[in-house]
Amino acid sequence: MSVATPQHRADGSPVDRAALDEVVEFTSRLIRIDTTNRGGGDCRERPAAEYAAELLASAGLEPVLLERTPGRTNVVARIAGTDPSADALLVHGHLDVVPAEASDWSVDPFSGEVRDGVVWGRGAVDMKNTDAMVLAVVRAWARAGAAPRRDIVIAFTADEEDSAVDGSGFLADHHGALFEGCTEGLGESGAFTVHTGPRQPLYPVAAGERGTAWLKLTARGTTGHGSKPHPANAVTRLAAAVARIGEHRWPVRLTGTVAACITELAALQGLSVDPRDGRTDLDELLAKIGPAAALVEATLRNSANPTMLDAGYKLNVVPGTATAYVDGRILPGGEEEFLATLDELTGPDVTWEFHHREVALEAPVDGRTFAVLRESVERFDPAGRVVPFCMAGGTDAKQFSRLGITGYGFSPLKLPPGFDYWSLFHGVDERVPVDALHFGVRVLDHALRTL
Repeated sequence: MSVATPQHRADGSPVDRAALDEVVEFTSRLIRIDTTNRGGGDCRERPAAEYAAELLASAGLEPVLLERTPGRTNVVARIAGTDPSADALLVHGHLDVVPAEASDWSVDPFSGEVRDGVVWGRGAVDMKNTDAMVLAVVRAWARAGAAPRRDIVIAFTADEEDSAVDGSGFLADHHGALFEGCTEGLGESGAFTVHTGPRQPLYPVAAGERGTAWLKLTARGTTGHGSKPHPANAVTRLAAAVARIGEHRWPVRLTGTVAACITELAALQGLSVDPRDGRTDLDELLAKIGPAAALVEATLRNSANPTMLDAGYKLNVVPGTATAYVDGRILPGGEEEFLATLDELTGPDVTWEFHHREVALEAPVDGRTFAVLRESVERFDPAGRVVPFCMAGGTDAKQFSRLGITGYGFSPLKLPPGFDYWSLFHGVDERVPVDALHFGVRVLDHALRTL
């Protein structure tokens, strides 16, 4: 990073007016670069990667562009820290977005329009806003001549919205040397405001992820004429298995992160409990916690949701095979139970295999890193309270964990009451307030310099 004359504000932060303007500009510009990932390799992140690389290079860094597949581009750059003996920190975000049907939106989803203090478009919350925050912070440091204590590796990835095979998976498996020394990472989906009551804004910081278990089910039977009896009917066998899976009620399994979240949420209601003591009625406790219980409801159990069916080629022909796909998610420590349960639910006439599989993650919530993330958010919103939570889905942190990197979800945003951030992930009219981006830049800067 180039060294400039230090220009810190009175509070010691290098974040200046230019950084606040740039985070809005960068969010809008990235949204206007259409990086729709339709799956199966149908995406081209390179224009966004080149834009990010140009901004990093103008801050004195030496970004590297890497591709497994032409057009599916990743960007990696390293900021040198002042203490070469310190462990390095990874900060990562993805450049691709899910599809958007323009006719459903009130604005062009790739316009990046800034209107009434809000930036609109696909990627405004998932996650070009965070990419823009990182870029704005790095450039503010360059202007101020600031340097972190430890090396910071910046990675903007392709393909997170599909299998990550062209993105973080490719980087972890083939370019691990670029992440040498990294022990911890900050990525998406955490530290944004959740309003669950009139006076207590919450900021859930992700310290865990359920594992990914996308499954393919196959039933086989006897092919024949649709007018005749067919006890060995592949469609019937598959339908029965899919129904059993869809109706199964998985038992509660409290992980450390989820238990910590429940404990802290209960404490905010004046309740001192240990949800894992075997004596606590969890349903009763969650009812007392109220709307904030939504932070844990999706991660109390393993899950398996049937999503796709495929069978037959003509109405009057009984097919010999039928297939289905199931979106399975596994809690940390829950894989053995998941595998045994799927064997039981599919039964003897249906086989299953992994279509895509990634590990579950859990990060410490009682150490210095989480404490710094908590303090950084609450420093800029003293009324807010940070709580740990486990993500129901997954992020690139899964692939980076192959390199021994412990991941946290930290994309700070201060959002107004009534702003339903959850619904905007992959939703219609995705947008982010300008003030939230400004908050995010300040918090991210403080957290990275403190860490």
